[in-house]
Amino acid sequence: MKLLAGLALLATPVSTVPAAAQTAPAPTAPTPPAPAASPAPTPDYTQDAAWLCRPGRADACATNQDVTVIQANGKRKIEKFKPAAMPQFDCFYVYPTVSTDTTPNSDMTAGPEEQAVAAAQAARFTSKCRVFAPLYRQVTLTALRAVISGQPVTLDREMPLADVTAAWNDYLARDNKGRGVVLIGHSQGSGVLKALIAKSIETQPIRRNIISALLLGTNLAVPAGQDVGGDLKRMPLCRKDDQFGCVVTYVTFRADTPPPANSRFGKVPDAGMVAGCTNPAALAGGKAGMDAILGAKGAGFGSAPMGPWTSDNLPVTTGFVSVPGLISAECVAKDGFDYLAVTVNGNPADPRTDTIVGDVVVGGATLKDWGLHLLDMPIAMGDLVDLADRQAAAWRGTPYKPRRK
Repeated sequence: MKLLAGLALLATPVSTVPAAAQTAPAPTAPTPPAPAASPAPTPDYTQDAAWLCRPGRADACATNQDVTVIQANGKRKIEKFKPAAMPQFDCFYVYPTVSTDTTPNSDMTAGPEEQAVAAAQAARFTSKCRVFAPLYRQVTLTALRAVISGQPVTLDREMPLADVTAAWNDYLARDNKGRGVVLIGHSQGSGVLKALIAKSIETQPIRRNIISALLLGTNLAVPAGQDVGGDLKRMPLCRKDDQFGCVVTYVTFRADTPPPANSRFGKVPDAGMVAGCTNPAALAGGKAGMDAILGAKGAGFGSAPMGPWTSDNLPVTTGFVSVPGLISAECVAKDGFDYLAVTVNGNPADPRTDTIVGDVVVGGATLKDWGLHLLDMPIAMGDLVDLADRQAAAWRGTPYKPRRK
């Protein structure tokens, strides 16, 4: 297996490459950096081809989201997915580091990796909102591998933000029309959205249209003991289900495998600052059961495959699985890290699985400093979708109608 080739769904910006990788020794005879190329033109987001997902299309965000619900006693049922007929708000989604292009910055062609991650992370939100997901020239896995292995690489770190900003401006001009918006990102996508909020949203009138920002798998700096004032100056962390104009953010680790000292997830370098953590299932704090919606076969190419879901070895025929009561989580602060600590409440006496996969595995070795990065969204997917809907209702000033379970 090529170095990190198994991380096609691993959503990590170069800025969060683990310290051990960032300090790898340089080659003895380093190749001089390539001369800077002329700036490439910004993609034309008035063209629908520049978008990974747009409403009304048969694209990645229109894929089947049926889920098999498996109870502790092994009983199963399939919940059919229904996109909203008349969604009342919008979702603007920026996907994580997935591109396998051979260049440091990706092209504007949606490959199977971009399509797969949008289907896994964004498509379920179509049950509540119109989903807009721009293609953008992200920092690729190729560049990530080069950084990790100490190879020289010339990449444009400003290009992703420039592209997403252009897409955002096109969305506002063509599509928004005063609607409320939930911003959704994971890892590199969250980092880009964090910068977009700071530079183009917080200080502009459009801030009034932001229902919430789900910035997952990234470190969002906030002053210790406070909810706002670090990376973002006006948008606080969400602390109530009906709060809007706020941020949900966390990084995920197993409760029994906390972040090791070399992890870049869950801490920030600035004095007096901590990484924000908000559990979407318990915004006020404390431990809560998670409405996890997991991949039936596992957490993507970066993790080990999932074994049988029940002791009878019956196959699962849907792409997703829900396991009520199996998973709980809480935000914890420990040893300088702030993170969402996940507990798997397995019971050997019942027929349902007692474990889940999702750790990053390379060459058979588990990279503990990455935690459950692959599960940042799936571990709380049902909670995130419901929370976005509840916050949107509060933003509109209308009663919230919870989904039937």
